[in-house]
Amino acid sequence: MKHLFFIITICLSYHYSAEAQEVVLSGHDAIIARMKATCGTTEEGKARYGMFEGRAYSRVPGEKDKHLFNVLGINVRHCSKVDDEIRGMGFRSVGREIMMYLDPETNEILDVWTNPWSGEEVEVLHVANDPVNMRGYRYQKDKEGNDVPAMKLRQYGDRTFSADEIPLFYDNPLGSDYQVYVGGAYHAMEIFNSSYYSDKMLDASVKDLGHSNIAWTRVAQWLPWMQMGSKSGIMIFNATGFSTCEKSEIWPRLQEILDETYPLYKTPPPLDDDRANETSWTVFKKYMQDKTPKKVRGSH
Repeated sequence: MKHLFFIITICLSYHYSAEAQEVVLSGHDAIIARMKATCGTTEEGKARYGMFEGRAYSRVPGEKDKHLFNVLGINVRHCSKVDDEIRGMGFRSVGREIMMYLDPETNEILDVWTNPWSGEEVEVLHVANDPVNMRGYRYQKDKEGNDVPAMKLRQYGDRTFSADEIPLFYDNPLGSDYQVYVGGAYHAMEIFNSSYYSDKMLDASVKDLGHSNIAWTRVAQWLPWMQMGSKSGIMIFNATGFSTCEKSEIWPRLQEILDETYPLYKTPPPLDDDRANETSWTVFKKYMQDKTPKKVRGSH
């Protein structure tokens, strides 16, 4: 009986410790935590390398999901800091990123992809977005000097998580001026679940996070280079990743890709970079400017 009581006690203790403890940060503590979550550090100008790998699937009504690609990528960024008399401390991240589409069987980089629905071979346009910046500074307070909404985190012992869902719905750069009338707006959702060491994230006096991890999911429309037209369906990306401020910890395969193909992406843009952000859609539009777009049917 004593042995059984001991087992029950251990199980109950484990269940209790596994429950999430909500952590609510406000004011200065919140802006410090937000900067660390984004930049990995509160040190201005220190590069952060966020690497990720995963898979991409199709989802078409009435058919089995297809494993279309594996993906491998890296985001390099750093942050600037400001202090405002009314709004308090603020920070802004500037960066750039690549993501490679890989063969789902061999994991080799794809240059040409065979569309499984049309049978047509199309050129693969990998993600190479420069820049990927925060549009403005994120501050401790609003314009009237009031604290912005608190930052809510979930703590599981020595690990603390942030969970963010980002719905996207905006005019598609490839569409016309009449998207409200005929459709075609870009519609997606980004989901980020990031984990940090609790003692580093929750202590405002700690400057650097060290390592952190991320799980990323994206639900989005077909990529433009896939030439899917108006075919019903969406894409689902699912990836996990690792962030560090140590350049020596960049995964070897990513380092090789950076060295051989994307040397610009080894470092982030200047801290004062004010260029408009690039996306897969804006990059594709520029790529197509010197090409003749395909049409559904010939003109009459």
